[in-house]
Amino acid sequence: MLETFLPTLDPASAAYLAVVFLVAGVVKGFLGIGLPAAAMALLTLYLEPTEAIPLLWLPILATNTLQFLRAPEKAAVARDYAWFAVMIVASIFVTSMFIADYPTAFLTVAIGVAMVVFSLNLLLGVKLNIGPGRGWQVGFGLVSGVLGGISSIWSPPVAMYLVARGVSKERFIAATGFLFLAGCLPLGAGQVIAGILTMPVLLKSLVGLGIVLVGFRIGEILRGRVSQTHFRRAVLIAFLIMGVRLIAIGVF
Repeated sequence: MLETFLPTLDPASAAYLAVVFLVAGVVKGFLGIGLPAAAMALLTLYLEPTEAIPLLWLPILATNTLQFLRAPEKAAVARDYAWFAVMIVASIFVTSMFIADYPTAFLTVAIGVAMVVFSLNLLLGVKLNIGPGRGWQVGFGLVSGVLGGISSIWSPPVAMYLVARGVSKERFIAATGFLFLAGCLPLGAGQVIAGILTMPVLLKSLVGLGIVLVGFRIGEILRGRVSQTHFRRAVLIAFLIMGVRLIAIGVF
């Protein structure tokens, strides 16, 4: 069936992409995080980074839109993290504009670093000493946008900042939804300018979104039946191993 919608892919490639999007959706539905990291970990086993990254644009946009729309006090969240969002928008747009010019090894290492930081931060519960000043938002927003522009994964600095600030669970979900959503449109615009987000890629991304939503629902069902602690730890360890592998490939 996938070949009908994705005529530029052979059946084996289409089937592999379907499995990747399904797994990424399950991880997102079960843990509430990790869709880009899970997808990139598997996509880069089969595709070059510049082929894999734009495939995630629609799933990232749609899932984070839903997350933010469900959040309470959206206006307050947007106001409180406005400087963070502005820096993400600017840096992710500028960085993604030139993604086609970056060496493959550089992109591979960047994705690996993002995955390692993401997994270690959640496995070890790293907590930094961060104050309420605007400068912290500007700095973390800049780092988040640069990392997101070259890897499509900008959650590690965002999560580290919010954990360090000790926000409530509800505010964490609302703020991450807002800051992830803030980066989606400039990321897509930059990728269009770079020539990697094209209509055929958007079609594949759209089909991927449908599969992600199915996986997301499966993950939500599994959340009540499987130990979240064990599943979360297993997924994060897998991310760590795959991230180290990508760094090694890019360096050596």
